[in-house]
Amino acid sequence: MTATEIRQTFLDFFASKGHVIVPSAPIVVKNDPTLMFTNAGMNQFKNIFLGEAVAKAPRVADTQRCLRVSGKHNDLEEVGVDTYHHTMFEMLGNWSFGDYFKKEAIAWSWELLTEVYKLDKNRLYVTYFEGDEKEGLEKDTETYDLWKQYVDEAHILPGNKKDNFWEMGETGPCGPCSEIHFDSRPDNERTEVDGATLINADHDQVIEIWNNVFMQFNRLKDGSLQSLPNKHVDTGMGFERLVRVLQGKSSNYDTDVFQPLIEFIADKSGKAYYAEAKPGEDGWNDAVAMRVLADHIRAISFAIADGQLPSNNKAGYVIRRILRRAVRYQYQYLDFKEPFLNQLVPLLAVQFKGVFDELWNQKDFVQKVVLEEEVSFLRTLGNGINKFEEYLQKRKNELKKLKNSDDLPFVDEGLIEGDFAFELSDTYGFPIDLTELMAREIGLSIDMGGFNDALQAQKQRSRAATAIDTSDWVMVMEEEVPVEFTGYDETETIAHIVKYRKVKAKGKEQYQIVLDKTPFYAESGGQVGDKGELVFPDGEIIEITDTKKENGLIVHFTDELPDTLEDALTAIIDQQQRNSTENNHSATHLLHAALKQVLGTHVNQKGSLVSADYLRFDFSHFAKVSDEELLQIEAIVNGKIRENVALKEERNVPYDVAISSGVTALFGEKYGDHVRVITFDETFSKELCGGTHVKATGQIGYFKIVTESAVAAGVRRIEAISGIAAELYINEQARLVQQVKELLKNPKDVTKSIESLLDENTRLKKELEKSVLEKSAGLKDELAKKAEQINGVNFIAQQVELPNADAIKTLAYHLKDIVNDLFLVLVADIAGKPNITVMIAENLVKEKGLHAGNIVKELAKLVKGGGGGQPFFATAGGSDVSGLSAVLEKAKSYIL
Repeated sequence: MTATEIRQTFLDFFASKGHVIVPSAPIVVKNDPTLMFTNAGMNQFKNIFLGEAVAKAPRVADTQRCLRVSGKHNDLEEVGVDTYHHTMFEMLGNWSFGDYFKKEAIAWSWELLTEVYKLDKNRLYVTYFEGDEKEGLEKDTETYDLWKQYVDEAHILPGNKKDNFWEMGETGPCGPCSEIHFDSRPDNERTEVDGATLINADHDQVIEIWNNVFMQFNRLKDGSLQSLPNKHVDTGMGFERLVRVLQGKSSNYDTDVFQPLIEFIADKSGKAYYAEAKPGEDGWNDAVAMRVLADHIRAISFAIADGQLPSNNKAGYVIRRILRRAVRYQYQYLDFKEPFLNQLVPLLAVQFKGVFDELWNQKDFVQKVVLEEEVSFLRTLGNGINKFEEYLQKRKNELKKLKNSDDLPFVDEGLIEGDFAFELSDTYGFPIDLTELMAREIGLSIDMGGFNDALQAQKQRSRAATAIDTSDWVMVMEEEVPVEFTGYDETETIAHIVKYRKVKAKGKEQYQIVLDKTPFYAESGGQVGDKGELVFPDGEIIEITDTKKENGLIVHFTDELPDTLEDALTAIIDQQQRNSTENNHSATHLLHAALKQVLGTHVNQKGSLVSADYLRFDFSHFAKVSDEELLQIEAIVNGKIRENVALKEERNVPYDVAISSGVTALFGEKYGDHVRVITFDETFSKELCGGTHVKATGQIGYFKIVTESAVAAGVRRIEAISGIAAELYINEQARLVQQVKELLKNPKDVTKSIESLLDENTRLKKELEKSVLEKSAGLKDELAKKAEQINGVNFIAQQVELPNADAIKTLAYHLKDIVNDLFLVLVADIAGKPNITVMIAENLVKEKGLHAGNIVKELAKLVKGGGGGQPFFATAGGSDVSGLSAVLEKAKSYIL
C-alpha cells in the first residue's frame, strides 16, 4: 500500500464505524496560552474534553498535522539521527466524546491493524497502565481483560505512569492509555531476544505505532486529578511509523512519505543516500543531513502556510530554529553554499495536494519565505565565521602578551570561552554545534560548562519576563453552563459569574472571570478584546481591562474581584472603544479587498491587529507598494466609505455554502461547520469573520494609510487609521504645512522654496568641508613634526580642534601615510562631547600585539564612555570632556 492508500484506509475504516471525518486543525495554535503548536491530535478537542464546549458529533476521525519541538515533547535533536522521530508528523486519530469507551476502542484498533492492514499478530505487543500509588490510581484491569480477548498474555505488558498515563502538559485533560507496539526485527533476532523486553526501551525496530488514551481526568495546577464530566476516547496512530511498518521498512525515511524528497536532495547534492550507514561510517553525516532536510521542510512549510512566519520570538523563533538547523546541515555536510532548502517546497506541495491543500494553495509564497530566510542565514553563517576568526586572533594576541607575565590567561589555551560561544549563538544565530565543529578542526574545544551557564541564565531571564502563574478555575455556579456571546446585538447584558481564577504575571496579580453571558468581544482574529465594566446591584463597579479567549471560554481580566460573586450583574462594554475598533475592523476588510484589486489576487492576509487607535494589516506581496499604488488603494477604500455600503451579516452559514459563494477565508484559521459571513457589497468584500463591524461603511468616516513596510520575506505591512484618528492626523499635517509656510514667509510655491533652501544648504556644506580639509591638511604636517620616538615607535598624542569625527579620521589616515611605525592618539571636544581616535601601523599590530580596539575601550573609561574597532583603527565617545587630558597622559603607557 502507498502512504496515500494507508491514510485513506484509516479514514474509511472509522467512517464505517459511524465516525464523522473532520479536517486537520492548523499546526499553529490560537486562543490557548498553554500551547504554541498543535502537538497532539486532541488539541482541537481540548475544550470538549474539559466540558467547555459541546461536540458537534459524538464520534469523529481525522489526520492531524502536529509539531513537537518545544516544551514537554521536544525531539528536535533526535530528528534525522534516529529513524522515527520527526518535527512535523501526522497523527491519525479516532475520537469518542462521551460515546463509546475502552471496549470499542480496543476492538477496533485490533481489527484495523490485523484484519484490514493484515499486520502479523505475533509481532504486536500491547500495554496497559499498572497504576500509581502516589497518585491514588488503580491498575487498569479493565483494559488488561479486554486485551486478553485478542492478544496472548505474554504480549500484554504493564506500563508505569511515564509510559501509560497520557498528559498533554502540566495541566489539562489526561488519563490512562494503552499503547500498541510493533516488533519489526528479523526472525533470528526475535528468537534471540524477547520483544517484550524491548518495549519502550528506545529500540529503533521495536516501536510504538498507536496509543489509545482513555480521557478520564483533568490535571489541576496543584497536581491533583479531577474527574472529567464525561469519559472520552482519544487515540493517536503515528502515520509515518504505520507506513514504515506496512511497507516493511526499517526506517520511516525509507518509505514513500520521505523518499521523493531524499532522492531529490541526493540528486541535487551529487551524493548517495546510505540509509544503513552508522555513526562514524562513510556516508553517515550525509544521510543524517538528507533526513534532516526531508523532515524539517515539512514543519517549516506547514507552519508558514498556517500563518506562522519565522521570527525572533515565541512560535516564530521555533520555526526559524528548525529552518536554520536544516540550512546548517545542508551547508556543512551537503556542500550547498547557495540556498537550496526552498526548492523542496513545490515537491512537498504536490505530495500533500488533496490531503492538506493549504500548502498547495500557497506554495509560491511559502517557497519565497524559505528562500529569503536561507539567504539571511547564509549571511549569518559567514558573519559567524568572521567573528570566530576575529576571536581567535584576539586570543593569540592576548596569550602572546601574557606569555612573559605572572598573570595567567583568562581560560585554558585549548578552550573556546563558553560566553563567546553563547554570544555567537544568541546574538548572531550561529549554531553551537557548528562552533564546536570549527573548534575541533583547529584542535580546540568549547567550554560547554560556561556555555550552558550562560544559556541557563538567559532562560531564567526569559522565564522571569514571561512567567504567568495561573491558579485553577473556581466554580461559582454548581454546574457548567454554556457561555453566550451577545456582543453582536448588545452593548450591555445581564449576566452571572460562572467561574474565576487568580493570575500572577510580571509580579502583578489579576483575576480572570467567566460570565454565562457577555457582550465583551474576546481578542481574536486580530481584533483586540473589549474593555468596560461589571456593575453590581449594590453599586459596586469592577473595571474590565481586557478580554481574551481560552479553549472556547471568554475570559474577562480585572484587577479585583467583586464583593459578592453570586449576584446578577450588568456587563457593559466601553462603547467609545468598541466604535473606534469597529471602524478600523471594517476598514481592514475594505483594505484587503482594495489590495487584491490594485496589487493582484495573490494578496492574502498574513496577520492583522485591529484596535481603537489604528489598524495593522500584513499581506503576501513580493515588492514594495509604490506611492501611486497606495494612493489608489486609499481612494478605493474611501470611495466605499462615501457609498455608505450597508453591512450584510450572515450567521450560522454552512461552511461549504460560504466557500462556494466566493467568500475570502484566511489560511491558518480553524473554521467550524457553520461560519459567519461579513459582506460590504457582494462584488467587493465578502469574508469569513467573527469580529464586530460598523452597520454601514459611512460610519468609518475617513481612511488614511500612515506607513507601508516590509515585515518578512514576501510579507508587507500597512498601518492605517480611520474615523476621528484620521481626522486628527490630517489636521496635524495641515498645521505642520502652515508652520512651514510661515517660516518661509508664505511663498507662493512652498516646494520650490524648500528646494532652494536645500540647494543652498548643500553648497554651504561643501564649502565647509573644503575649509575643514584645508585645516586638516595643515594639521597633518604640524603633527607629523611632533612625533616622538619611543621603543621603535613614532608616538603622537594630541588634542585637535576639528568639527566632526570624519575630519579627525581623515587626518589620522593622512598621518599614517607619511609617518612610519605610527602610534597615534587624537582627542577632541566636539560640541561638548569627547572624541578619541586611535591609529596604529599594521606592522606594530603584528610585531607588538597592539590592538587599537582594545586600547580605545580602556581610554574611553576616562571620559565615561565606550567604543571599539579594528586592530589598526578605532574610535570612542563619552560624556566627560574633562577626561581628555588624562587620555593623552595614559596613551604613552601602551608602548613603554
